[in-house]
Amino acid sequence: MTLGEQTAHSGREEAPSTWQRRGACPTLLEPMQTGDGLLARLRPTGGILTVRQFIRLAEAAKRHGNGIVEITARGSLQIRGLRSGSVQPIAADLAASAISVPAGPVIELSPLHGIAPDEIGNPAHIEMLLREELAAELLSPLLAPKLSIVLDGGGSGGLAAVTGDIRVSAVSAGAWRVAINGDERTALPLLTGNAAEAVRAVGELLRQLVLLGRHKRCRDIERESLLSAFPSMEAMTPARASKRKDPLVGTLALPDGSAILGLRPRFGQMHASELISFLEQAEALGATQVRPGPGRIFFLVGLDGQSAATVAEMAPRYGLSVDGDDPSMHIATCAGAGACASGRFQTKACAERLVAKAPELLDGSMTVHLSGCAKGCARPRPALCVVGADDGYHLMLDGVASDIPDAQIAGGDIDSAIEKLARLIKNERQAGESAAACLRRIGKHDAIKALRQE
Repeated sequence: MTLGEQTAHSGREEAPSTWQRRGACPTLLEPMQTGDGLLARLRPTGGILTVRQFIRLAEAAKRHGNGIVEITARGSLQIRGLRSGSVQPIAADLAASAISVPAGPVIELSPLHGIAPDEIGNPAHIEMLLREELAAELLSPLLAPKLSIVLDGGGSGGLAAVTGDIRVSAVSAGAWRVAINGDERTALPLLTGNAAEAVRAVGELLRQLVLLGRHKRCRDIERESLLSAFPSMEAMTPARASKRKDPLVGTLALPDGSAILGLRPRFGQMHASELISFLEQAEALGATQVRPGPGRIFFLVGLDGQSAATVAEMAPRYGLSVDGDDPSMHIATCAGAGACASGRFQTKACAERLVAKAPELLDGSMTVHLSGCAKGCARPRPALCVVGADDGYHLMLDGVASDIPDAQIAGGDIDSAIEKLARLIKNERQAGESAAACLRRIGKHDAIKALRQE
């Protein structure tokens, strides 16, 4: 194995393109340029599509793009490989399928709103009020493209672990807490009130953001301004730390005898042809709705217990997992070589080998990020990162794809390097210690030293 210093020609000297601008966010009508063409991101009203609409969306992705459909970590849908001339046609196709994609900031709802048996309050009502009463504020061009409004009804499939600029969370029947800048545990609470009071509070926050100027976020609002608008905030206490649940993958039985099936595309991507075939069979078995959710998963609604079991059994043949312990969920991959012009290796094939040969890295304590190039599209946060480069691979033990590598690995040796790292953790891990904790204790110097050993 060749391990050495970073070379001058590493793929990190590329000038930032427009899609990499901080704060930029792709939309259906304003997609972003990526290595495999334009990428469009969308979230339908209420976060719900009928199964037939999702089929039409996959058909449009195949017709106008490269046929790859993704679910993001926050539960939005992405269509890849579009061209400049296909943006308007795909928007027209989706509109013809009655898929409504509201303009303005993304409003994220608990994916199982209205049907989760343990839901505290239905956030769909809050969304309706926001869009009716704050239409002008939501369409202000001064709002940041990445501004997020999270409406959490609580219960199964809730959004407690999802961060947002503005959070409206159900706390009891008819009562909603408004907080800013964080998840359910870390966000700063401003007030608790009924639905109308919560909507007025969101309106006040949007107006303050507009007054601050272009593309400001809630973290930019001064405390004095918040206190003036929300005097009760001083008496409020932070929300209790709720137990963070993994995304609901598998079957959830409902009191009325129906069932919801949560599925995760392996490595976050679906190919349109496979997706269409799967959805047509699921529809024939009774599925009526598709609800994308955080954690790159989607829910099928409308099945009974037996049909849910049948759909779950056939799902793996289409690259969909119903296993909540599937180790692939701890791997973040981009499209990779063959699907993206910037990709320098086949990330999905590498991910499959990693699952088979290095399970010690996938205990859930960290994410392994396989990035085809230094842009790091699949994960902007630190991870155990393997990055394709002109001179082979760059490895970061805890970093992002654009970082200076901890080790440089020759092209043919990446599998060996990953296996050595997994073996090191297996041999050095102490009782009860996670893979991430083991790596931290070993330290970068000794971990890289182990990679050099033959």
